[in-house]
Amino acid sequence: MTLRPKKMQLLRCLPRGVVSTSASRAEKALYLTFDDGPHPDHTPALLELLREYGVKATFFLIGREAERYPQLVERIVEEGHRLGNHSYSHPMFDALTHTEQWVEVERTDEVLSSFDGRRYHVFRPPRGVFSLLLTLRFAFTRRQLTYWSYDTLDYQEREPHELVARLRNQPPRAGDVMLMHDDSDCSRRMLELLLPEWKQHGFTFRALPA
Repeated sequence: MTLRPKKMQLLRCLPRGVVSTSASRAEKALYLTFDDGPHPDHTPALLELLREYGVKATFFLIGREAERYPQLVERIVEEGHRLGNHSYSHPMFDALTHTEQWVEVERTDEVLSSFDGRRYHVFRPPRGVFSLLLTLRFAFTRRQLTYWSYDTLDYQEREPHELVARLRNQPPRAGDVMLMHDDSDCSRRMLELLLPEWKQHGFTFRALPA
């Protein structure tokens, strides 16, 4: 699989205020994003690593898991990371009605608001699945669907060192929004090797803008 999915390149044709796949290149910034958390076994170690390297990131949380592990969400916010909405229960979005999809979005916003005080959060649909109707709803409500420009493939059942080799062969570029996950230790093990290399190459690390 490619690290730069063609689907994400096509999404760039849509208005940036509605659908975003990349971010500012200023200060040679990379934008690490982590889906599917928080996870009690993996998120704490990942946060430790990010703190060690002074990295700020965005965590696209599942609302149900945020309710189960509020201390982890509090820690994510306290350490300067941004919260993103990844639905309440991580369902197959294309199997839901539009109303059911919107309930997943709003319910998760309510959960996350209790931690960071924000009424709305950038939204990334489970598995990246979206419909035209959902896109229009986001446009009319001045909300943003947030995707990625660089897929690290950390969800594949491969050894981290193999994935790291792929990333070294096709390195990220400034402004890339990088898809990762914190429901396993794969992303952390990859970043243990890659963060010092990326820093040496002059990259900085930011949370996605509000």
